[in-house]
Amino acid sequence: MTYEEHLDEVATQLTERYALSDAAAIRMVMQAQEDEFFSGHDDNPALCTLERADHDAKLLFKTYRKKPSR
Repeated sequence: MTYEEHLDEVATQLTERYALSDAAAIRMVMQAQEDEFFSGHDDNPALCTLERADHDAKLLFKTYRKKPSR
């Protein structure tokens, strides 16, 4: 999958797993991008898998669920 597809999948998993709204999930993914969470994914497309999207969604929720937006 492409980098963009991976980000979409992470957002989708956030909405399905944690009952976040689409807007909240997208904000979380965008904040993680701003914090360079996905920089390795952009450099190494082999990291863009369904399994990694599942892992990333869990980690993003754990990291960003209480972090205030900038």
